[in-house]
Amino acid sequence: MRYILELSKSSSLFIGKFLSLVLFACGFLVACSEKGDVERPIPSYDGLNAMGKDAFRFDANEIQQHIYRLAKADNDTLVADARTRRYYKDGGNLLWIDRFGVDERADSVLAYLNEVEEMGFSKRVFGVNQIERDLQRLRTLDVDTGVKNVNRVAARLEYNLTKAFLRYTAGQHYGFTNPSQIFNRLDVREKDSVRTTYRVLFDIPIKRASKDFYTMALRKVYNDSVALFLREAQPQNALYAQLIKYFKGKTLSSADRVRMLCNLERSRWRQNDYPQNHRKYVIVNVPSFHLDAVDGDSVLNMRMACGTLETKTPLLNSCFIRMDVNPQWIIPRSIIKKEVVGHAGNPDYFSKRRYFILHRPSGKRVDPAMVSAGMLLNSEYFVVQEGGEGNSLGRIVFRFNNNFSIFIHDTSSKWAFDRDNRGVSHGCIRVQKPFELAVFLLGNKDKTLIDKIHYSMQADLTKPKDDEAPKPKLDPQRLVNSVKVNPHIPLFIAYYTVYPDNKGKMYTYDDIYGYDKVLYGYLRHFAL
Repeated sequence: MRYILELSKSSSLFIGKFLSLVLFACGFLVACSEKGDVERPIPSYDGLNAMGKDAFRFDANEIQQHIYRLAKADNDTLVADARTRRYYKDGGNLLWIDRFGVDERADSVLAYLNEVEEMGFSKRVFGVNQIERDLQRLRTLDVDTGVKNVNRVAARLEYNLTKAFLRYTAGQHYGFTNPSQIFNRLDVREKDSVRTTYRVLFDIPIKRASKDFYTMALRKVYNDSVALFLREAQPQNALYAQLIKYFKGKTLSSADRVRMLCNLERSRWRQNDYPQNHRKYVIVNVPSFHLDAVDGDSVLNMRMACGTLETKTPLLNSCFIRMDVNPQWIIPRSIIKKEVVGHAGNPDYFSKRRYFILHRPSGKRVDPAMVSAGMLLNSEYFVVQEGGEGNSLGRIVFRFNNNFSIFIHDTSSKWAFDRDNRGVSHGCIRVQKPFELAVFLLGNKDKTLIDKIHYSMQADLTKPKDDEAPKPKLDPQRLVNSVKVNPHIPLFIAYYTVYPDNKGKMYTYDDIYGYDKVLYGYLRHFAL
């Protein structure tokens, strides 16, 4: 049984008798952590005898005072730092140090902290050097009644171990940054004298360290479960281990180091779901301008076009629920304001683009010649583009629940796929192989249904003009309007500037939205 030194005003432990010295020495024997064997120096017989002196008197009141001063002087701003301060200011018990010294729990923490440079972090962020020095002083009896006073050293070691442990476990478990706070205050949507609203760019549900997490972490120390908790705190995203392996041992340029820090951090953010949890899924990695439809070892890869720098495609997780063939396009309000409202009352503009105006309450179409700019801006009126050839959504749209009214869809602007930088849309994702994606999403590869989708995507639905020859008659039995995706297929819209292909080979991509630069602004304080 371990006896914890309580921070009470009345307790004062004097280690002087030989039996106590032997017990204290046991705390210095060789210990083994899961990271490897840790050699602990064993104090000499003379050193043990010297412990009867005042230099080796553990005084709980003095330790408490030193810890309180450390907490009061600590101005670091991470949540883990605040939790450390609060624990000790509230009179929390010593966690790492008892009457027998410091055991292998401290070595377990240091084993992980000594590897943080492999993920681009500096050891100074976790106070590793100071922890190692103080641990060495206690274990070799390198203390005195002055600067290296045993109570001062013990207090500093106790405080710094807790702070480093909470920083590391919370950061590895949940990420060292909060992407919702970082990315959802970048692009201004509207601004006036009263308030400023921002576009939501990151809409992936992630978990954050709660008060209960920190309470549990401290309990793990108290109950001697440190090694297990450190293992459990490692990121769940399989990409994290791939990235660590990719960067390990490489001589990195400054640009590579930024990529490493940013992409490792992204893979720490603890999501509710990951591609690795599914055999069949679709992932869109925005910087790569590619979509991968994965089914086990089979991958359908295609080029995609996404939002511009001004109209970024939001990052999100969802599921495909249906496919609409030859969809009508209800034009978003933002596009009406920028591109359509200036043509109010001009029927030729609307006719050429196959737009019509719908009065929402009555469901009736309105003559474009009779529509004013005010009507177009009124939420009671929709501007809609007819389905079929030339529609901006192309011949098929893939729908999934999201908060932005964006879709993955075909496009009438095939030229976009010939560009290197394919940031061309208002936020939706345009795909190069829409028919192939439709077949992929089908749970039952019914040949009749596949034929209907193909026929419907090729059919000419436009009405002939007065001076045109009659068009081939359509077969209504082969036309399909909507197809459910059953079972639903997971969709991940992500942003990685380093990402593997389906064979595990890593590729780097341009930071098209500047997210690496923004994220590095928060992570550079951790960097080597």
